[in-house]
Amino acid sequence: MRSRLSPLRIVYGDHRANWRIGLVSAFLTVICLIWIYPFVWMISTSLKSNAEMFSNPGLIPQSWATENYARAWTEAHMGSYFFNTLIVTVGSVVIVTTCTSMLGYVLGRYRFPGRNILFFSFVATVFIPQGFTIIPVFELLSRLGLSSNLFGLTIATSGHAMVIFVVLFAGYFAQLPRELEEAARVDGVSFLKIFWYVMLPLARPMVVTVVIMQVLHAWNDFLLPLVVTLANPAIRTLSVGIYAFKGEQFIDWTGMAAAATISIVPIVVLFMLLQRYFINGLAGAVKG
Repeated sequence: MRSRLSPLRIVYGDHRANWRIGLVSAFLTVICLIWIYPFVWMISTSLKSNAEMFSNPGLIPQSWATENYARAWTEAHMGSYFFNTLIVTVGSVVIVTTCTSMLGYVLGRYRFPGRNILFFSFVATVFIPQGFTIIPVFELLSRLGLSSNLFGLTIATSGHAMVIFVVLFAGYFAQLPRELEEAARVDGVSFLKIFWYVMLPLARPMVVTVVIMQVLHAWNDFLLPLVVTLANPAIRTLSVGIYAFKGEQFIDWTGMAAAATISIVPIVVLFMLLQRYFINGLAGAVKG
């Protein structure tokens, strides 16, 4: 016999479910407000004068000093640093996405002698701190004559973050159907064309995920650009340029906040536009 629930039990169950949802939503709202408070404070500080920043602890500015942005963009050379960062970021995204997708495709779809050793060697390099690799990377760039230009900085930025992306691509490609490649081979399609026209379009969520993660890495990286740009301050990136607001005797907090806002807003907008692909890409990589 089909079991029947009384109306009272149904209403009681719905009430408990709504109560739990409301409680979880309230808890997450509090966590979200705590999480975004530094970002809101940074924007508020960027619109205050240095004097008001200390006298007015609230989030609503009284004078709305929008000239901080103009000062950061021109006098602090954040405009040129912005375009330097854009060049390095776009260049590294192209290099990293191309190389890691091809290597991840081979590791994820093919079995060959030494594959496991190569795979675990890649994974092992994740645990090497970036500080340990700064000196050999800079020495290599110096020997190649690339230590004082944007191309060298782009190459160095590209090489630092490839390992994780190779693993993600390998996991994503491994869970795609084998029949797709077999059908393409029957039609006489070459290995490179199978990858470029068949497999890579199917991995679009993973590509977007890697693009977002590499943009975040290249845009916010500080230690490597700091070392590489010591000999040529004209090629500084935004993260290094922001540090210039800190002097020996005085810190321009409002100018630094304006520069940080200029640096962070493009990343926030990019992530909001592509977050759906980012989540789908990570889910597919974990599943694979």
